[in-house]
Amino acid sequence: MSRLNGKIAVITGGNSGIGLASAIRFAQEGAQVVIVGRRQEELDKALDLIGPHAIAIQGDIAKLDDLERIFAQIKATKGRIDVLFANAGLGDFEPIGSITEASFDRTFGINVKGTLFTVQNALPLMSAGSSIMLTGSTTGTMGTPAFSVYSATKAALRNFARSWALDLKGTGIRVNVISPGPISTPGLDLALSGTGQKDAIIDDMTGQIPLGRIGQAEEVAAAALFLASDESSFMTGSEMFVDGGFAQV
Repeated sequence: MSRLNGKIAVITGGNSGIGLASAIRFAQEGAQVVIVGRRQEELDKALDLIGPHAIAIQGDIAKLDDLERIFAQIKATKGRIDVLFANAGLGDFEPIGSITEASFDRTFGINVKGTLFTVQNALPLMSAGSSIMLTGSTTGTMGTPAFSVYSATKAALRNFARSWALDLKGTGIRVNVISPGPISTPGLDLALSGTGQKDAIIDDMTGQIPLGRIGQAEEVAAAALFLASDESSFMTGSEMFVDGGFAQV
């Protein structure tokens, strides 16, 4: 049975990594998928993988004008949103003492400001039974060297879900966080490549994961499908870890 049959699902950062894997899985489960991303070329490539019923909208979630245009287009073409996966995010490896204002503003602008206003723009198109998911991270609950700014943004998202669950009380709209551990994605590869110690860092992380390996984007997508579907109908304000035990033991 298709668990998202007939549902309209919007995924930010849907052109690669966890977002793309989720878009593919949601489409397989019957959803009409809308992906949002900054790079048109990557969006076009993603559409080829998701299938013929998906659409892509180019835009930067850190820019409020872009968000207003994006959700106006979704309203005009789809009329509603049943599932919102606010997944777009990024981060730089910078230890304290080396953090730049530009990096701070960019990371908080996309991860926190962008997520906040993504959800706020989507809410008028959502109704009882709708599901909102935010992409958190194990870094939101753990200390992570040289990754404090990113980690702080993910801790903020965890509290967004707790607070918004109360704000949305009585609406029937659920909001939850899905928190991956180390996952093999283009984003992780890019972030680690900048350190010059990519292999050593991956080996260190792998050694701390009880399952003994880095996760795959498709494994996070499977958890996202559960939170998107009616199977998680009694969950809100919650955090679901997909981390191989990384932040659990």
